[in-house]
Amino acid sequence: MKRLVALVAAATLLSPAAVHADTTDGGTFSVLSYNVAGLPEGISSAPTPRQSATTAIGQRLGPYDLVHVEEDFNYHAALYAADNHPYRTPTSGGAGVGSGLNSLSSLPYDQDDFERVHWNSCQLDSGDCLTPKGFTFMRMRLAEGVYVDVYNLHTNAGDNSGDEASRASNLAQLSDFVQTHSAGNAVIVMGDTNTRYTRSADTIANFAATNGLTDAWVQLVRGGSAPAPGSPALLCDEQNITNDCEVVDKVLYRSSKLVNLNASYYNNEHAKFLDDAGKMLSDHDPITVKFSWSRNPALQLSEQFGGPHGDYFTDVNAMPAAVQTLTMRSGSRVDQVGVRLTNGTTLTHGGSGGTQSSLTLGSNEYLTSVTLCEGSYQGHTRIFSAQFVTNLGHALAGGSTTSDCVTRTAPTGWQIAGFHGRSGDELDKVGVIYTAR
Repeated sequence: MKRLVALVAAATLLSPAAVHADTTDGGTFSVLSYNVAGLPEGISSAPTPRQSATTAIGQRLGPYDLVHVEEDFNYHAALYAADNHPYRTPTSGGAGVGSGLNSLSSLPYDQDDFERVHWNSCQLDSGDCLTPKGFTFMRMRLAEGVYVDVYNLHTNAGDNSGDEASRASNLAQLSDFVQTHSAGNAVIVMGDTNTRYTRSADTIANFAATNGLTDAWVQLVRGGSAPAPGSPALLCDEQNITNDCEVVDKVLYRSSKLVNLNASYYNNEHAKFLDDAGKMLSDHDPITVKFSWSRNPALQLSEQFGGPHGDYFTDVNAMPAAVQTLTMRSGSRVDQVGVRLTNGTTLTHGGSGGTQSSLTLGSNEYLTSVTLCEGSYQGHTRIFSAQFVTNLGHALAGGSTTSDCVTRTAPTGWQIAGFHGRSGDELDKVGVIYTAR
């Protein structure tokens, strides 16, 4: 997390000064999903010259807070040169080398946790094996400790049985990833899904249901009812685009116990991305959705501290609650942290190494702060030490201190009640969850 792509967060993550939870409780942001047809000129199916059209696309992305592009291959430099979003993913390469997936954002994201993942299945006959398509994962920051897990994807194209099988495999692979990396988190999945609800073999409806996702088009245009599988395709008339037609570019989302997301506006931005002759700048239409968000008033999260290793975890779904006993396993580093809550729930994160110690809280006693230090071990950033302090001055400490430390302090009227972060055999990255007293 200390490489969070945000200047405002740098001091928070690298300074040993106490850090308090942000007071921002909600807001709005907009997203755009756009396949920019960045294949080389000779093989692109877009109706306009790729260099100039890509420049024009880049010039028009500014009004959208988060933009996901697909097929951002050979004209990536032109796209980025014309755009001014402050937070942008680096290219993974041109056609045949990269995935073509990039994100341009006015909101910062956690660079440490950003991942590119290739599909396990592709079909040669539709050209999908010619470049390593897949999906990306990023944690977009709305406020201190308030993140949305955002996925960009480009699935296998085509409509023969092999294509449909590969596309179903793609969505199943992404679903597995969401369930392990984003459990308990708010999520936005958007990109070129190459799916239609009307196509019987496509599994987009099952993907949405399995992961608790709402399709913004289905919600806002269809009144919550997706087209029936096997029904006639709702194709777009490019001479008269309306939101009633179904496109393969989709935006799906879900809330979490911490963050409530609500899609308030959906639109096919066809008319805004035409050249002077009225031709499309790509062979896809861009899709925008506007979101409002609000934070659960009973919960606050600190920023995480540590390195991008281990499995993701969060105690959010066990909140709100208070700590009865705090436990820690440590030696040279912190192997594990855990709590037993007043409702009897036990939560632990990390491995079984080190020596266990614990602190049982008395009546009217609660955790007020923790000081964490990180360092490098075997090429990985780990949590080397932790010291917890209660309102009565009792402490539990373990590990070995370093020169790179932070202190997380509960805001007035709040207490430390749980954790979120990443862990494996040891504690790799951790933040705290505050609940109201």
